[in-house]
Amino acid sequence: MSDSSGDGAGQGERLAKTERLRDAGIDPFPHVTHTERTLSAAFLDAHDPKALPAGEHPELSHRVAGRLISRRGHGKTTFLDIRDSAGTLQLIAKEEVLGEQAYERVLDLDVGDILEARGCVYVTQRSELALSVHSCTLLTKALMPPPAKYHGLGDTGTRYRYRELDLLANESTRELFMIRTKTIEALRMFLGEHGFVEVETPALQSLAGGASARPFQTYHNALEQEMSLRISVELYLNRCLIGGLENVYDLGKCFRNEGISYRHSPEFTMLEWLQSYSDHTDVARFTEEMVAYVAARVLGTTVIERGGESFDLAEPWRTTTMQQEILRVTGVDFLAADRDELAALVQDKVHPDATWAQVTQTVYSKLVEPTLHRPTLVYDFPLEPFPITKAHSEDPRLAEHFDAVIGGVELVSGDTEVNDPVEQRRRFVEQRRQRQADDEDAPHPNDEEYVRSLEYGLAPSASGGMGVDRLLMILTGRDSLREVIPFPVMRELQ
Repeated sequence: MSDSSGDGAGQGERLAKTERLRDAGIDPFPHVTHTERTLSAAFLDAHDPKALPAGEHPELSHRVAGRLISRRGHGKTTFLDIRDSAGTLQLIAKEEVLGEQAYERVLDLDVGDILEARGCVYVTQRSELALSVHSCTLLTKALMPPPAKYHGLGDTGTRYRYRELDLLANESTRELFMIRTKTIEALRMFLGEHGFVEVETPALQSLAGGASARPFQTYHNALEQEMSLRISVELYLNRCLIGGLENVYDLGKCFRNEGISYRHSPEFTMLEWLQSYSDHTDVARFTEEMVAYVAARVLGTTVIERGGESFDLAEPWRTTTMQQEILRVTGVDFLAADRDELAALVQDKVHPDATWAQVTQTVYSKLVEPTLHRPTLVYDFPLEPFPITKAHSEDPRLAEHFDAVIGGVELVSGDTEVNDPVEQRRRFVEQRRQRQADDEDAPHPNDEEYVRSLEYGLAPSASGGMGVDRLLMILTGRDSLREVIPFPVMRELQ
């Protein structure tokens, strides 16, 4: 047997092999009894090759399974590498051990096939651990050759659209999604340690409120009514607080029918939480603590790099105001400037009918936010875009709202909640008036049920909303949400 990697077989040859197996009475997709198996990492951790003599150790038997990623043949001995969820493991198959017929079936395997091997520990002359194969069973025949021969899949469009190929070919992608899982676990752990209760709020809502975004709309046939996918969960969490659950959160999917960019996705994972007897400054401090906790638990450090700079998330974050930041970047004091003066700063990036507050928000997001690299808490935004947020205690033009920004990306926004039902009803009515004026992006429809719930009394409280996908971008140094979302929304292939 000459050297062969076994990955050159195309689909036609693989199909032919499959039929030959069936003709020989071998099922290429057999039923499997769930029995104990040893993962590659556990196998390697369990044995010290320097403490064992070279050769087989029949007293140390194992059953392993995984995907074949390479094969090298030397006469009547073949070396195979398989990969499982824990790593890779070398197998040594010998004709004298398996017998001629079984050994030929090993030689007929292709890279990508999934197999089970039983055998014992083998120590090579170089003091490396391997499994000496005493029996080998094909569990799944791969009918397509692996992408890029397991040396990497570089095209980003293919990676995002066919994530299974990306995971097969790129170890960094597998590691990234393990970090994603650990990040979500760490968020839940932190919130649980601080007395928060997780609540599942509805994804289908009759009125999509809680944020300024256009919803996806659908129709419920049985109820004969229009419904929307949620854009936020804040109003439902507030109703839980009214019912006596003082600290609550929801971590799940939200949907916004708007543009796609490196930091915007129509489907994304959102963490929203509400704290009773708090204001937005309490939520900001809680944010600092939570992000540092997650980084330490997931990465083993609170130091991250972003934009060519290193930051320690455990240190106090820089604190500033929108007024200070717009003045720093543009030289204009937005609180003293009129709408047209501010619009001139961003020219064609604002709608002709945009208000002073809306133009100010555009100036901030387009000119200021990209310059905020180190972790920063920005306070004192115009009130108008935040109709469920309390007005600032010192300036009624402003809201008790903050943004947490890292690497030029808004990670968290937080607010002190309106708990006056009369004021909330007035705000919703004003938003409804804007919608009737054909402002499709006006937030927060007139949710009368929510206002009625406020009449039962909402304790002073504050909320925070975190884009979990953006947190992953920051923790892993990625530049696009599509990198960290397992299956991002993509345009259909024509």
